[in-house]
Amino acid sequence: MELKNLPSVDEVLKDARIQSMEKVCARNLVVQAVRDELEVLRAEILNTGNRWTREEARERVVAEAVRRLQSLRQGSLKKVINATGVVLHTNLGRAPLSPETAEHIASLAQGYCNLEMDLEEGKRGSRYRHLESIILNLTGAEAALVVNNNAAAVLLVLNTLAKDREVIVSRGQLVEIGGSFRIPEIMALSGAKLVEVGTTNKTYISDFERAVSSDTALLLAVHTSNYRIVGFTHEVPLTELVSLGRRLDLPVVQDLGSGCLVDLSPWGLEAEPTVQECIKEGVDLVTFSGDKLLGGPQAGIIVGRKRLIDAMKQNHLLRALRVDKLTIAGLEAALGGYIAGEPQNKVPVLRMLTRNPADLETMAGRLCHAIKEELQGWDGQLEVKVIELNDKVGGGAYPLQELPGYGIEIALGFDPEQLVHRLRTLEPALLPRIKEGAIIISVRTLQAEEMDLVPGLLRRALEALQ
Repeated sequence: MELKNLPSVDEVLKDARIQSMEKVCARNLVVQAVRDELEVLRAEILNTGNRWTREEARERVVAEAVRRLQSLRQGSLKKVINATGVVLHTNLGRAPLSPETAEHIASLAQGYCNLEMDLEEGKRGSRYRHLESIILNLTGAEAALVVNNNAAAVLLVLNTLAKDREVIVSRGQLVEIGGSFRIPEIMALSGAKLVEVGTTNKTYISDFERAVSSDTALLLAVHTSNYRIVGFTHEVPLTELVSLGRRLDLPVVQDLGSGCLVDLSPWGLEAEPTVQECIKEGVDLVTFSGDKLLGGPQAGIIVGRKRLIDAMKQNHLLRALRVDKLTIAGLEAALGGYIAGEPQNKVPVLRMLTRNPADLETMAGRLCHAIKEELQGWDGQLEVKVIELNDKVGGGAYPLQELPGYGIEIALGFDPEQLVHRLRTLEPALLPRIKEGAIIISVRTLQAEEMDLVPGLLRRALEALQ
């Protein structure tokens, strides 16, 4: 087993490429990267018996150490152009923010702000007051509270109002949200006791009524925003649950999930309950996400009765779930798009969801022409054309909804996975759909400034495969 040709740490550190990294990285990190890569190569030689010349070994260690240090310096988060047609793509960060929202966040991130100070009084204030007024005006609720995501919102509600007590929920609404987080597990973590009623496909108000006991803390309704049970079904209308709660003096909580503030049915989407409608129907508390249909940063928003939200503000768990100044700034600006009116033109998520198919066809035509111009050298090897397709809302919303759209199909004479892998590793990365022998670029989820980038990225990826 040959280890004699492994270079020393000092020898590698003298390489000009390593020395250039010392100008942008701390020396101790550079030395550690070299040591780590030498150890990786040592283990490989011992395990495989491969022989390396000293020059080959030094080149390998230098290249890998530089790669490791560049990754540390640059970080792993990178811009991705979403060409999948899935508007709320969880793997790609869900809702993209508007330029105005990004600018507002940046302006407050670069200095100090009045996060917890009342500038009028010169005294300490509450971070939650910055959002409460705007949320109340938009939803009609008595009070509001923001935490770091909707799972946290549900956890805080249950822990505050139902710890060591029973919460009644329909068996057909025991949803699993992303990443295997389930309502029963969140409920158990909160300290509440789950009481399931009804069956998977049918639950009646009488099921709730029979389950109520002296230990019941609240009635929970969970909107099945990421799936639908169809066929022989029945679920309890929210108005009936609210009526039962009023009669028995029990709070009714609605977990709306990807809650929307706008009725999107005029644009051809299925009717979904809005936050405002839930409040009007008398629900005591509504929880929903900030980074889904609302179109803001990740957050969990709780709206409803002031006395219940005041109780949550006294819960010590709130400190572990609280949002920072950047989330507050982002949500404040995103909600500003609703205050200004016509949010479908100001909130990127809503703009993508409500795009006119005719406009999408025009966009696809322009992009198709640009791609053909860019890829002239591949004439005869590729077939590029505009196609009709169906896009998705994504993000656990509108699970059965398909959005008529348009895109570009590029038929290839080789495995499309090869091209897609190259596209994913570019700067910025481009993520299309894959079809048998082809890739598809949906134009719905392309931002205006990204349209001009796509043809060049395709050319670079194809060149890298040659």
